[in-house]
Amino acid sequence: MKIQVKILSIRAVNELGFYWTHEDFIQLLDKMNLPDADKLKPEELREMFYMAATDFEPEEAAEIVLSYKLGDQLNAGQIQTIAHDMTDEKVAETYADPSFHFDLFNINQLLFKAFKGKFPNTEASIIMMEVTGIENTEVNKEVLTKALAQSLNERSIIQRLYEDQVTGLADFGDAEKIIWMYNPKENDTYEIITSRYWIDKEDIESGEYEAEIKFFVGED
Repeated sequence: MKIQVKILSIRAVNELGFYWTHEDFIQLLDKMNLPDADKLKPEELREMFYMAATDFEPEEAAEIVLSYKLGDQLNAGQIQTIAHDMTDEKVAETYADPSFHFDLFNINQLLFKAFKGKFPNTEASIIMMEVTGIENTEVNKEVLTKALAQSLNERSIIQRLYEDQVTGLADFGDAEKIIWMYNPKENDTYEIITSRYWIDKEDIESGEYEAEIKFFVGED
């Protein structure tokens, strides 16, 4: 399948404002021994969290936030290890299972701001991309990742790690983890959110091109 792709824009951000809700901050403040946070004005919750978090050591605060967000997916030992590592490593980029990168990015950046730089700064990429010519195929993360990959230079992480996957020679299940989310917009345009680790503006070699999308069919 051949499609037409145009990358309209790509920008780096260090926060995704929609991730943390008022209820999240109320629950986190409760775990940080401030049980009456529900009485605060919504606009005060984030700043109160920053103040409460710094009453703990950075690793302790990280463990509280990680346990709140990922305690149903990771065990206590895994959480302790991540809490230790994230004070000096970009775990949102290096953690072995990329399905956790989205949550780890948002957790890291919340703590980065609370502790004023004691955690490494990480960034996300927000890409606006126009895709035309798709027929009889659902637009999904695999299609969008393969379309984007064909704009990237050979030094990019995706090209180096997933050469067979982006060309259809192997299954590309990790596409679900590389693109964190996408939102269809008007006129065949998509907003794509991923880590800057995966796609950086500097990786883009072509902004307008024809992409050939091939799917892995398995072995007979």
